[in-house]
Amino acid sequence: MGDIKDYLNDEVSKNREQIEYHVEKILELIGEDTGREGLLETPARVTRMYEEIFGGYSIDPREALGVTFDESYEELVIVKDIVFYSQCEHHMAPFFGKVHIGYIPSGRIAGLSKLARLVEAVSRRLQVQERMTAQIADIMTEVLGPHGVMVVVEGEHLCMCARGVKKPGSKTVTMAARGAFRENAAARAEFLTLIKD
Repeated sequence: MGDIKDYLNDEVSKNREQIEYHVEKILELIGEDTGREGLLETPARVTRMYEEIFGGYSIDPREALGVTFDESYEELVIVKDIVFYSQCEHHMAPFFGKVHIGYIPSGRIAGLSKLARLVEAVSRRLQVQERMTAQIADIMTEVLGPHGVMVVVEGEHLCMCARGVKKPGSKTVTMAARGAFRENAAARAEFLTLIKD
């Protein structure tokens, strides 16, 4: 009997075969000839792409923050312009943009790159921007217990730009404020000023 790694590899392989089969069927249903040269490898390519863009399902977002550190620093920390790519759960169309995260530590800090990992973990799955924004703020609050957290997400949604109302260039901005940022207008204003380009 194989070990757990063999079992997981078999599961991934099984899923890969099923996804490839269904992608091929979708291509047929929209009227494509799946036997033509340009489409021969498309089901496999789409499957590999799905494994990457939906990789967030294999990560616990709380663990993305990794090891945290005791630190007496209690002033504003901001990581801005974290680029993200996600998929709208309503149309399975991409949306992408930037995330800005600020927090006021209360004795615990995370490595700065870990904030980008948190964004990856919540964005690489079917999402809506509003929920993604709140999840980032809530996980920061839960794991670090800071005085306050503020998250602003700017996103461009292809389901709105390339189909439907077809308004390319329009951006959606969402915001989540927790703790001191929710209670203190001056703290919010300072964060919003500092994330401006």
